[in-house]
Amino acid sequence: MTDYATLCELVPAPGGPLDWAAIVDEVDVLAPLADTPQQPEFHGEGDVLTHTRMACEVMVDLPDYAQGRPDDRFVLFYATLFHDLGKAACTVVEDGRISSVGHGRIGAIDARRMLWQSQVPFDLREHICRLVRHHMEPFYAVAGNRQGDSPEYVVRTLSWELRIRDIAALAEADGKGRICADMGESIAAVELFREVAQDEGCYDAEYPYADAHTRLEYCRRRGAISVDYPFYAPPGSRVVMLSGMPASGKNTWIAAHAPDLPVVSFDDACAELGLKHAGNTGAAAHLVTDRAKALLGRREDFVWNATHLSSRIRQRTLDLLYAYDAQVEIVYLESPEPVVKRRNTDRDSTLSNAALDQMLRRWEVPVPAEAHQVDYKISGDQLPA
Repeated sequence: MTDYATLCELVPAPGGPLDWAAIVDEVDVLAPLADTPQQPEFHGEGDVLTHTRMACEVMVDLPDYAQGRPDDRFVLFYATLFHDLGKAACTVVEDGRISSVGHGRIGAIDARRMLWQSQVPFDLREHICRLVRHHMEPFYAVAGNRQGDSPEYVVRTLSWELRIRDIAALAEADGKGRICADMGESIAAVELFREVAQDEGCYDAEYPYADAHTRLEYCRRRGAISVDYPFYAPPGSRVVMLSGMPASGKNTWIAAHAPDLPVVSFDDACAELGLKHAGNTGAAAHLVTDRAKALLGRREDFVWNATHLSSRIRQRTLDLLYAYDAQVEIVYLESPEPVVKRRNTDRDSTLSNAALDQMLRRWEVPVPAEAHQVDYKISGDQLPA
């Protein structure tokens, strides 16, 4: 696996040439893109790997790339390199047309796994993955996306996940790095996206919501409330919702930071019911939910301890918590891959490291829009020499 230092060496200087042979050789996750087709009217250059190279060549010539610090250029380059990574898994041909619906989400998950294994710093990695996840947004924000969101909603919400300037630069490189008839329209859409973000005051900064609850409700209601005044927050439980892969230190965090709070735990429920990870865990899920509802009904504070690795699974839990007017803090915990797998092997668990690897296929790190507060607890612990 390519390490972080090597990835840094592959980042081109502003305006400089790409050592494409070295990039493709070192970053082997790119290989399937050479055999992944694209719709010719939008990508006359052919396969995804060719488009990726063209987009990277555009990126290194952009002013935002030249003016950035080394970390900024690292993020912009690898976001461009990985922006269509998910197409290898998502591309389908139906009735003679080629499409890749959902490739941003899948590409972000694939990039996260590779960058984690390469020990890329968390902040850089997640900025890259969020750019990959949302790289199509600038093309449709003004004209209208599939959810019917307003352009203002899109830029306000995204500004809490990533820097709008960076996703606009990525979209510009993506739009110009191809052979097509609609390039002018695509670049015009990106420029309009930039103007909306600048008008909203969030091109280079987070949008200034009145408070955390207003931000949460604005995001959850897809812009259907005013952001001019604080949105009323009814009284409810304060819930710490843990998130992180197995053996990432969740129990240790509880012992150190919330020893006196009640804990609802999926693993504890499985153990209580005599269930294994590979078994039918529906009964454990019901038990956990019933215990949480009882605490929420009494407006008691508590910790919800589970992996909550995918946004879909987290959303189920969060929908329940917000239905009871809970104030939610997500605490996300992460350690390096060797540490996680060593701990998982050493502990008394029915979960194998091979099964843990399968869980990474749905690994999505929580983002600020999901809760009143999201804290990232990233451990740099390494294996002993």
